[in-house]
Amino acid sequence: MDDRSPTHVRSVLILCWRDTGHPQGGGSETYLQRIGAQLAGSGVRVTLRTARYEGSAAREIVDGVAIQRRGGRYSVYVWALLAMAAARIGLGPLRHVRPDVVIDTQNGLPFMSRVVYGRRVVVLVHHCHREQWPVAGRVTGRIGWLVESWLSPLVHRRNQYVTVSLPSARDLTLLGVSAGHVAIVRNGVDPAPPETADRSSTPRVVVLSRLVPHKRIEDALDAVARLRARIPELQLDVLGGGWWERPLVEHARRLGISDAVTFHGHVDDATKHAVLQRSWVHVLPSAKEGWGLAVIEAAQHGVPTIGYRCSGGLTDSVVDGVTGLLVDDLDGLVDGLDRTLSDGVLREQLGAKAQVRSGEFSWTQSADAMRAVLETVGQGRVASGVL
Repeated sequence: MDDRSPTHVRSVLILCWRDTGHPQGGGSETYLQRIGAQLAGSGVRVTLRTARYEGSAAREIVDGVAIQRRGGRYSVYVWALLAMAAARIGLGPLRHVRPDVVIDTQNGLPFMSRVVYGRRVVVLVHHCHREQWPVAGRVTGRIGWLVESWLSPLVHRRNQYVTVSLPSARDLTLLGVSAGHVAIVRNGVDPAPPETADRSSTPRVVVLSRLVPHKRIEDALDAVARLRARIPELQLDVLGGGWWERPLVEHARRLGISDAVTFHGHVDDATKHAVLQRSWVHVLPSAKEGWGLAVIEAAQHGVPTIGYRCSGGLTDSVVDGVTGLLVDDLDGLVDGLDRTLSDGVLREQLGAKAQVRSGEFSWTQSADAMRAVLETVGQGRVASGVL
């Protein structure tokens, strides 16, 4: 480091296909908004360029972050690239931003901001999307995976990468990204509100997730259906919205457990925490996670998580056998859920240790680590390792 103040990076442009107000926004969008708000609070000018959605404003300031919205699911990339290119010649909505560093969020696809800003770009990757691309269709999926697995690592080979977990960092190196260019900035967590609900007297399982196919919420429904004969009072709360909700509701109906499942949809923080407080166990059967912010949010209330080892990121956010359980398949999920629901001592031990660990994470720490990366990039260098 040189002797310049830590506010040497004065302006940051963040690119992401969604923001926290988007109906399909999730943990990765929360990560950007919370860190962006922390940076803005320290005097950095933070601009977030993202997509529009029904009812959204074209421009808005949220927690100090200036949000610009234009385009849809895929056209957001085109409009953002045009705006960046126009800004270089003093035109368009980004002409006054003049970022010292750009955070290019690669949710499968990068914004290719390197074309405009060169090595000032930090590529943020929560996790690789090999498992998700087939949902986009055969042709789109193949093109998307080609961009993510080959084109982007080639174009950004000299750029700084940031990811949120050790497994995601390993996945990036398997795609050819240099390990020396990958820094890990883990998720923080918002402080939990005061307890307003008692733990349920009857078994309640919760899923906190966006409702999309790769989250595999069907497995949670299947597990509840298989355990209901042994645990007739078992109830499942599904917190979160998404375009896959209707197939999940239909799946619950076919299993004959509609009366045991409550789909809450997208809820506010107060409702989310109240449901988590009542729950016994949190289940996250996702095929792929970068980290799993929901794991730490459940842990704040002493609720352990059961999830799939193959998801990658959960091997970082869940300490297997200590703060929750990692399993390999649906049978393992059923067995693990049966054990934790039936063994109160095990459940309390896992939950207590999860709650202690949740205190290790904060958005202030995450923002400080991200700021260190941005400062390093601003000085023409790269960072690596867990920050």
